[in-house]
Amino acid sequence: MNRSRILIILVVLAVAALVTIIAQNTYWDEISVPTPLRGEAVTNPFYAAQRFVEELGADSEWRRTLGDLPDDAVVVLSNWHWDLIEGRRQQLEQWVSDGGRLVIDNTLIGGEEHLETWAGIWRDYPDDEADDETTDDAQQVEAEDEPNAVPEDDDGDACGSLQPVNKSGDAQPNGRNLSVCKLDGYSFLATDRDIAWGLTNDDGLQMLRVRVGNGSVTWINAEPFGNRDLTEIDHGELFVAATQLHRGDQVIFISEREHASLLALIWAYGAPVVVLFALMLATLLWRGGLRFGPLAAATEVARRSIAEQIRGTGQFTIRLGGGKALHRAMVRAVHEAATRRLSGYGALSQPERIEAIARATEMNREALEQAMNHGGTRRPTELAHMITTLETARRRLLSTT
Repeated sequence: MNRSRILIILVVLAVAALVTIIAQNTYWDEISVPTPLRGEAVTNPFYAAQRFVEELGADSEWRRTLGDLPDDAVVVLSNWHWDLIEGRRQQLEQWVSDGGRLVIDNTLIGGEEHLETWAGIWRDYPDDEADDETTDDAQQVEAEDEPNAVPEDDDGDACGSLQPVNKSGDAQPNGRNLSVCKLDGYSFLATDRDIAWGLTNDDGLQMLRVRVGNGSVTWINAEPFGNRDLTEIDHGELFVAATQLHRGDQVIFISEREHASLLALIWAYGAPVVVLFALMLATLLWRGGLRFGPLAAATEVARRSIAEQIRGTGQFTIRLGGGKALHRAMVRAVHEAATRRLSGYGALSQPERIEAIARATEMNREALEQAMNHGGTRRPTELAHMITTLETARRRLLSTT
């Protein structure tokens, strides 16, 4: 036998051994996998309960906030922060006292002290539960395996058969038992008031209702009303009994499992403040912002010729002081021109200056003297003649070399 055949035989034997080991240590079984939720049931934890309520002839509503509550309605709370906001807790308590029917499950968050004070209901624990907290892990496992432990369903949830009780909390053997899953399994309920309705098992009260004012509070130590759980065993009958459901009732489901956004909560509880703040902010921005245009309409732009500008300026100087400012400016301009062109001009007296200017410009001395020494008010024609004489003298001085 050659080496290749030996190698093939060894491979076949190894594969056969592997298949034998897998076959001896595995088995085939069928496992039921629930169909994934679709549509509104994905986001609405009370979708099945709402359809159930409506099929029984009642109205239903799902909320994330408390809002306004009808006087004779049923409110089902789940995953609710009881004392997170004092105002809404007081509103809910007053609504119950006025005749409302309140149902809460074991997902209630906080507020157990307030519930005990207000409704006389609290959550209690078996004595061995406290002992278990002080034991090691091995002792806890042993305690869970005791014969009196609450049975579990296929999903590992605590289940049990619950008996109705009288007003003192004692079981009534002849009553209608209900099979319920999703029980807490580690606690039970207690009250110091008369029980209007309740269910119990060997561990203690699991459901109870007490009267508060004109209304009632029902506490369910389980979470049996989910979309996948309501149709199981006796959960539908339990829902009707817990809510005291009648045809025409209005059932309001409220849950904070899907938290509303911060903006939604701000608007729900402080809409007037938000509106006033927005108006104030808009007013401040409008007052301090830049305008898109001038406050007044722009004046019409008109073009003027140089001649009109000169005439307008002259008329203004004549009206303002009778033209004295213009006359002084022209005399000063003549002196400046003479200083630059005539040697020793600054050391001459006033008559000598006029004589020097007259010789340099070949102008009449008397006319030049009258034009330079006049300081009074003249008529427009006389002022124009003097300005012309002074301007002529200035130009001739500047043109001399």
